[in-house]
Amino acid sequence: MVLLAMLRHGDTAWSAEGRIQGRTDVPLSDAGRVAVQSFRLPKICAEMHAVTSPLARCVETAALLGAPRAQREPRLIETSWGAWEGKRLSDLRQELGAAMEENEARGWDFRPAGGESPREVLARVQSWLAELSDPTLAISHRGVIRAIFAAATGWDLRGKPPAKLDWSAVQLFRLSADGTPAIERLNLR
Repeated sequence: MVLLAMLRHGDTAWSAEGRIQGRTDVPLSDAGRVAVQSFRLPKICAEMHAVTSPLARCVETAALLGAPRAQREPRLIETSWGAWEGKRLSDLRQELGAAMEENEARGWDFRPAGGESPREVLARVQSWLAELSDPTLAISHRGVIRAIFAAATGWDLRGKPPAKLDWSAVQLFRLSADGTPAIERLNLR
C-alpha cells in the first residue's frame, strides 16, 4: 500500500470568477498566494515526495509550500476543457440548456466541446498511480482529484458526490499495487 496526498493548487483570478481553467496556464492570484503561504500541510505529508502538475498554478503552489523543485508530472495536468476554457459553467448551462443537461448526465463520459472526459483523465492518471512506490504529495487540479476520488468511492460522477471535498485541504488516498485508489482520509488540514 502506498499513500497519496492530493492537494489542489491555490486560487487564481479565474477560479475567483468561476471560470473554467482547464489547461489554460493561469497563474495564482495574490489572494491565492496568501492563502497557500498560510496553509500548513498535515504532518503525514512532511516526509512525502512532492510532485506537481506542470501548470504554473501548481508549480507555484508547490514552491510556496516548500517544494520548489517538485518533480513535474505531465499526467497530473488538469482536464482539457477544450472550447469551454475561460467560460463559466453556469453560463454554459444557460446557453446549452438540455444539451448540457444530457452531457452532464453522462457522468464518466461527460465531454466538454473539444475536451476530455473524466474517464480519459482517470486513464491518464491511472498509469502514474500504478508507478508510485513511495508516499507522495501531489499538487494538482480539481478534475484530477475528482477522478481519483470517484474511482476510490465508486461514484459515477452523477448527482451528489458521496462526500464533500474541501478544495483547500489534503485528500489522502491509499493505493493498491496496481494503483487502484481507496479513501484513507478526506479534508485533512
